[in-house]
Amino acid sequence: MEQAQIKFEQVVACGCGIDVHKETIVATVRGVGIEEETRTFSTFTSSLKECKRWLQGLSITHIAMESTGVYWKPVYNIMEQDFEILLVNARHIKNVPGHKTDRKDSAWIAKLLLSGLLKGSFIPPVFNRELRELYRYKRKLIQQRVSECNRLHKVLESANIKLSSVVSDVFGATGWAIICALIEGVTDVDTLADLAKGTLRNKKKELMLALDGHLSAHHFFMLKMSKSIIVSIDEHIIDIDLQMGKYTEQIAEQFRLVQTIPGVSEQTALAIIAEIGTEMEVFPTQHHLASWAGVCPGSNESAGKKKSERTNQGNKSLKTALTEAAWVATHMKGTYFKARFESLSNRRGRKKALIAIAHKILISAYFILKNNEPYQSPDQEAWLEKRKQAQIKSCLKRLHELGATPSQ
Repeated sequence: MEQAQIKFEQVVACGCGIDVHKETIVATVRGVGIEEETRTFSTFTSSLKECKRWLQGLSITHIAMESTGVYWKPVYNIMEQDFEILLVNARHIKNVPGHKTDRKDSAWIAKLLLSGLLKGSFIPPVFNRELRELYRYKRKLIQQRVSECNRLHKVLESANIKLSSVVSDVFGATGWAIICALIEGVTDVDTLADLAKGTLRNKKKELMLALDGHLSAHHFFMLKMSKSIIVSIDEHIIDIDLQMGKYTEQIAEQFRLVQTIPGVSEQTALAIIAEIGTEMEVFPTQHHLASWAGVCPGSNESAGKKKSERTNQGNKSLKTALTEAAWVATHMKGTYFKARFESLSNRRGRKKALIAIAHKILISAYFILKNNEPYQSPDQEAWLEKRKQAQIKSCLKRLHELGATPSQ
């Protein structure tokens, strides 16, 4: 079917569809009393402002554009104060096959916008966008630090320094003191072993054997480089923590309340607030939030048959933080999350059960932020009784299927 033959009811009076690229944007305007027109602008700020003036002159009220990488952000920054912008998932605005050009794409987006067939993505306010960027940057730095620590460990092993065979944490107080001494040129094993802290002092002989290696000039250089990078990353992480502290001071109450959820630490609470914000009105229900985060089963039904119910991709950063919190919560004795995890893992497997707990943590955070009240654990006795009755019903059904009668 050709695109020109598709007719939709008009919902938006005047709108603009924008096809976003790295160096250019293609904008098509449509609406009541407006002749359809398409123009191309560069992504430099001056050109984007020219595009804004053009749209304002035509009394455009709505703009829709595809969320293309990070290239939508400059356009959004210029336009957000003057228009209602719908940032749309690329999968939701695919054009009819065989009609793929920039002009036709922008015209198709404009047509879908005017017909009310587009659903905008969640875009948090500036405060949360900045906090989210800081949090994600910190996560990246932590990953880089772990990678550099692994590299340093490999250098030690290649130099016959078997520190990890004696010390449980190579980068703990004892391990780091020994590494720093090695880099400074200390090679005497007795001197190095004397740097042991705490209970490791009782393993001085083992330490001396482990530190009797073969360090070359190349090993010294590599150790020095890795140490300097690790120290630099630690300093950057401290700076980011201080900067994020300025943001959390403004949401101190919500930050505290989210931490009342079992398994949710300061970092997890920070992740949750950074990713979803504190205003839950943007999500119609808790189910919309869970779907957006990617921690609930998908919906895929055809001809009355349910097919794959895999979770969607969702927000990777939030999903990771929730999964980590869920793992902690399932190891806390006497909690609802632990009991629920054990019940689900027997039937659905540990991985699916863990995602289910992550889902429940997010739902708890939703109502905590919405109602501004601390976490309240469900009544475990009522839940256990409900679970007991369900098991009895299941067993009776199975006995009936096997042909057993009550008298037997």
